[in-house]
Amino acid sequence: MATPFTVRITVRGYETDSQGHLNTSVYLQYAEHARWVMMLQAGVRQSALLDKGVGPVNIETTLRFHRELRAGDEVDVSCTFLWGEGKSFRMEQSIHTAEGTLAAEVHSVGGLMDLATRRLVSDPREHFRALAADASLVGL
Repeated sequence: MATPFTVRITVRGYETDSQGHLNTSVYLQYAEHARWVMMLQAGVRQSALLDKGVGPVNIETTLRFHRELRAGDEVDVSCTFLWGEGKSFRMEQSIHTAEGTLAAEVHSVGGLMDLATRRLVSDPREHFRALAADASLVGL
């Protein structure tokens, strides 16, 4: 498997909870940010998806914590699409400290919704392939 796409983020103080740990919701925001940066670099713009009448949807997300993160920590958020047959795809992401320690894992199932019918499209891969300048970044 190719090296996963990765984005570096610095934990900001206002993202922490009362104990000084990175707030749970922010882990999910970091994962979302990494996904969009990866898609932008692949050439898949949010506006282009909307122009085609489709939008990404999250069906399920699991977040597993391994190590606390605090303000000032630098983290690398990885992103890998896993495609199968059918309407959904999986996304595997990890959040590592700059030193390489696993802090969290985010596993998601997603799809592309037809915005007119409000149903998942039958093959989301075709939409990503059609829009991507570098489909290898999104695992195609």
